[in-house]
Amino acid sequence: MTTLSLLAGLALGPVVGLVATLAMDVAMARLPEGETAPKVAAGVLTDTPVDDAPARLATWVHYVAGAGSGLLFVALVSAVQAALGVGTAVALVVAGHAMVALMVGFFALVPLPRASGLPRQRLGPIRRDWAVSAATYVLAAAVAVAVATGY
Repeated sequence: MTTLSLLAGLALGPVVGLVATLAMDVAMARLPEGETAPKVAAGVLTDTPVDDAPARLATWVHYVAGAGSGLLFVALVSAVQAALGVGTAVALVVAGHAMVALMVGFFALVPLPRASGLPRQRLGPIRRDWAVSAATYVLAAAVAVAVATGY
């Protein structure tokens, strides 16, 4: 069983997050509302309608959040290993499920309800495409952690 030290986790987390964000970008580009989530965040931050949100800010927020989420994912994997005394594979599965729930729940409950300029009929497809994007992110992050830890 390979566990990560605090320093190794701090170094690995942002790298895992950026790799996973790049994988997520591929999925987002193929989904009808896939690229809306970063615009939602930028729109909320600037108090502008989603479709008028600054593209550069949306990109910046997307990658910073991705790197930060990598830190959270690596921390979750380490916490699951420590708390349950399980190996990397089990920790990745447990942390992966928790991470998808956190990503989808946070987006659906915090920025999306605060976004302006979105007709009600777009909310369901935006949530659905974000869930697919989040699952893609977590799958890529899990693979990256497995490779980095030699699993």
